[in-house]
Amino acid sequence: MQNTITEIKSSLEAANTTIQEAEEQISKVEDRLVEIMDAEQKRERRLKTNEESLRELWENVKCTNIHIIGVPEGEEREKGTEKIFQEIIAENFPNMGKEPLTQIQEAQRVPYKINPRRNTPRHILIKLTKIKDKEKILKAAREKKQVTYKGTPIRLSADFSAETLQARREWHDILNVMKGKNLQPRLLYPARLSFRFEGEIKTFTDKQKLREFSNTKPALQQILKELL
Repeated sequence: MQNTITEIKSSLEAANTTIQEAEEQISKVEDRLVEIMDAEQKRERRLKTNEESLRELWENVKCTNIHIIGVPEGEEREKGTEKIFQEIIAENFPNMGKEPLTQIQEAQRVPYKINPRRNTPRHILIKLTKIKDKEKILKAAREKKQVTYKGTPIRLSADFSAETLQARREWHDILNVMKGKNLQPRLLYPARLSFRFEGEIKTFTDKQKLREFSNTKPALQQILKELL
């Protein structure tokens, strides 16, 4: 009988030891999983930061550029693309044409080669030396609403990367709703939303930050409830 009890105790002790060892192993695995998840989150944050920095750098390179959209191919052969730009300024913004604009660094069709499968004319890229001149021209174009070249409608736009264009499009519905609520929304360069709320100008770089802010403002949350 005593031997049986001793054997049972030994078996229980061995089982307890096995359980403890298993728990220690599980704890180590859990700790390792936490470390891996933490490292992955840090890696994702670094990637996002690097992508944002790269996009910001690229936008800084493009920040003085203007795209002219809709000028027929071949117009530049006789007069050059820079002359076309000057004629557009004179035709649409005569008062601005009297003021000396900054030097044009570059003026060309983009892309460089013509795609035979594309029916629309290539854009004309104008690179100015000062961002204030670009902003002045684009502001005048927005106010005029209809820009023309030899009487034919064309468009002037800023030069954005595909990522920034997508980021700007994502604000579209929110901008429209805010305009209807008289919040005076504006889309700032390159893709920041600005609006007036409770007597102050608020600016946001993405929807997540706007969502976090709206969660603290019930009135704004109600306005944006189906958009965030």
